[in-house]
Order: sequence, then structure tokens, then C-alpha cells
Amino acid sequence: MRILVCIKQVPDSEGFITINESNGWIDFEGSYRMNRFDEFALEEALRIGEKMPVDSIDALSVGLPRAESTIRKALEMGASRGIHIITEESSDMSAFETASLIASFAREERYDLILAGVMAEDDMQSQVGPMIAEMLGYPSASSVIYEEIDPERRTLFAEREIEAGKRECLEMKLPVLLTIQSGINRPRYPALSNVLRARNQEITTIPSQSLQKPVKRERMVALRYPEALSKGIVLEGNEGEKAGSLLQILHEKSII
Repeated sequence: MRILVCIKQVPDSEGFITINESNGWIDFEGSYRMNRFDEFALEEALRIGEKMPVDSIDALSVGLPRAESTIRKALEMGASRGIHIITEESSDMSAFETASLIASFAREERYDLILAGVMAEDDMQSQVGPMIAEMLGYPSASSVIYEEIDPERRTLFAEREIEAGKRECLEMKLPVLLTIQSGINRPRYPALSNVLRARNQEITTIPSQSLQKPVKRERMVALRYPEALSKGIVLEGNEGEKAGSLLQILHEKSII
């Protein structure tokens, strides 16, 4: 069995983001890290590898040269191979373009299982995984919170979250693509042996221009900060006066 895990490098939430009016995109001051949802996907792949024979667990990222650090983090966690589809420095890729590049690579590799996080923390679109499945013709399930593989029948049983706290159960023939929900497992800390191995392990680099380039389907029209819907009120006075003012506001708004 061959497993591919799609990982993404995202800005750390502690950083500072501003909109660049000149190029219509963002400027970020801070560090980058692996998308937390993808950590659950990678951990699930590693746990599968501990339960049954797996030929390889490949970690793939599409992004700028700096994404190499995120791929090395995946190797430190236990991935067998790191793959980096390098994009141009100025590129702002849509979910469709990212999925097209990954599908173009994975089509020749013939993976039995492809895992991805349920969404990326930066854009929260949840589109790349399902698009890859459609392009490859794989059956897929999103928001998976439990999975089990039957290697003899080459089937995968999955439970996914749906509305109202319910679960949908699916059985699919391999190859399959799953997007993994947070909480399915607890991502591990890298073992020292894997950290030492990852330092010098070669990462397979693929220029995005060498893969099948999709026709661009969308463009960024505008990027702006959300409008403030209401302003906060600062209450003045001592504790008793503030309490009285707050009580009056709550009465006026029919809250109490």
C-alpha cells in the first residue's frame, strides 16, 4: 500500500497580516508552520503504517521554497518521503490550481490512499481534497473521524461528521481519498531518530511548470478588511455606576 498525505504551509496565527494595496494580496510578518488539520491527516497515515504493511508514506506540499521546512517537519514525524511542488515566488494559487498540480503528480504514482486535512487554516475553503478525488476518479469522504482498512478485500470503512452531530458511514473500494477532521487522533511529537534522519534526507522537488498546468478559472477581484458592524461601549464611573449603566443597556436591548 502506498499513501500520500497532502500538507500545506500556513502563516502562524501569532503573526501580523496586512493587505498590500499595490499587489492586491497580503503581507505577513511572522513564522510559518504546518496546517494543523494536515497534522491529523499525517498522524492517521502513520498509524495505518503501524497496523499493516505500507510501502511508503509520502508527504507532499505545493508552495514557495520556504515550504521545505514544513515538509521536513512531516519527515520528522515519520513520513517516508518528502515531495515539494515548487511554485513561483509571486504566485497566489486557487484551490483548483493546487488540486490540479497534486492530481497531475499523483496520477502517475498510483497511490492506494490519499489523505488531506479537512481544510486549511488560512483560507478555510475545504476544496483541494475533494477536487483531487474528482480529477483522479477516486471515491472520497470528507470530515472523516474514523477509518479502518480491510487489506484483503481492499476496502476502506469510514465515518464522517454530518449535520446535527450525526455520522455517515461509508465503505469504499481502494484507491480512496479522505479529508481528515481534527480530533480523530493525537498527532505525535517527532522522535529523535526521525529528526536526525530528516535533517539530511533529500526532498524530491518538482517545478510546477513541469506538471500539467490547468486553465485559470478564477481571479482575485478584491481583498479588504471586514467592516465593523458595531462599536464597543466603554462604561465610565465606579463599580456601582458601571453596573447600573450595564443593567440599563441590557434592559434597553431587551436582553433581561
